[in-house]
Amino acid sequence: MEQFRLPQIPMPTLELPGAVQQVLKEAEEQLKDRPKLLQLFQNCFPNTLETTTKLMEDGTTFVITGDIPASWLRDSVEQVIHYIPLAKDDKDLQRIIGGLIKRHIQYLHIDPYANAFNESANDWHWNTTDETDMSPWVWERKFEIDSPCFVIRLAYLYWKETGLTDIFDASFKGALRKIVDLFKTEQHHAQLSPYRFTRNNGIPTDSLRNKGLGMPVNYTGLIWSGFRSSDDACDFHYNIPGNMFAVVALRQMQEFAEWVFRDLALLQELKALEEEVVHGIQLYGIYRHPEFGPMYAYETDGFGNYCLMDDAGTPGLISIPYLGYTTAEDPIYQNTRRFALSKENSFYYEGKVAKGLGSPHTPPDYIWHMGLSMQGLTAQSAEEKLEMIRLLEATDGGTGYMHEGFHADDPSVFTRKWFAWSNSLFSQLVYKAMKEGLL
Repeated sequence: MEQFRLPQIPMPTLELPGAVQQVLKEAEEQLKDRPKLLQLFQNCFPNTLETTTKLMEDGTTFVITGDIPASWLRDSVEQVIHYIPLAKDDKDLQRIIGGLIKRHIQYLHIDPYANAFNESANDWHWNTTDETDMSPWVWERKFEIDSPCFVIRLAYLYWKETGLTDIFDASFKGALRKIVDLFKTEQHHAQLSPYRFTRNNGIPTDSLRNKGLGMPVNYTGLIWSGFRSSDDACDFHYNIPGNMFAVVALRQMQEFAEWVFRDLALLQELKALEEEVVHGIQLYGIYRHPEFGPMYAYETDGFGNYCLMDDAGTPGLISIPYLGYTTAEDPIYQNTRRFALSKENSFYYEGKVAKGLGSPHTPPDYIWHMGLSMQGLTAQSAEEKLEMIRLLEATDGGTGYMHEGFHADDPSVFTRKWFAWSNSLFSQLVYKAMKEGLL
């Protein structure tokens, strides 16, 4: 996402909620013997609130991704997710997170296919030549299956933590309908979908082939996605970690249908859709690797073709337990993890300073801080968690913050110096380690 050239939006400074200030005080005590890690945590934990968050007059919250003045559904959720455990007794956090959920619902009603939105209907776009059905509210309209799933993730975790139900209004239920209809349509993409996307900028991964329709797929019960969580086009349009995330979202939506809206017809519809996607994953999403055994593919087309890789972005194969589809003990996940963290994965890099997951979105040999953070969050051993924290601490390039990607031989060479999602995921790992008594 390095193409952006418009002026930045100044974000008003928020006073940090009391619960966030308390965590920073806890860190001062627990990390006092690791001054650099303490400084990183003090910078990164409040970064979303200090630099990217704006409270709107309509009661919603607008959260930019950092160095781009637009709100990605995915990024904005993960930018605030580490505050959820603090929200139960903090009214300021409830205002911020509850307001973000309400804004997400507004965005889904505007365009369920879009991945990033503007603060207002200002007609700003990532690329003004995109051939797709744009709205003045939409910054970018790359359909990524994870975008609506993240909206559900935030609402669900917020509800479970706080018990608050004011977000569950008619508009919220209408958004559930939008998501269900979207998923059902994209199970039959070529036959039913109105979605097309091409970008005439000479970068193949920014456009869908076949005149914006995408490469052919077979019916599998899986949900079609145009783009990955890295905003790059899929090779094969059934993204398996994205479909796993959709299963988790459908299960969470079932709880909304049953316990909030008391809508048994919607509940049964969601259960049936979940079953179709799970069946598709089990039948089409598992590849029998000669070295690693049965493992989850990154993408498939339902015709027997597979993309075997992992990307540091979420959802990815490494992040499957983090998202809640299965546990870290799942044998197929363990096989998948061994593959992803090996040189068999084209986007796993080892250098003089670090080794870890990168992405086709950045140059070769660039490791992503988010990949290291996610590896730590899904690690089963304390040793692996601590090693990831050590690597993160050693590769900030002297900036005091996390980045997108950094060169495996030289962390001072990196992309995106202001990337709030990466700061938040790092903070989540360190805070979890603090709570587990590892630091």
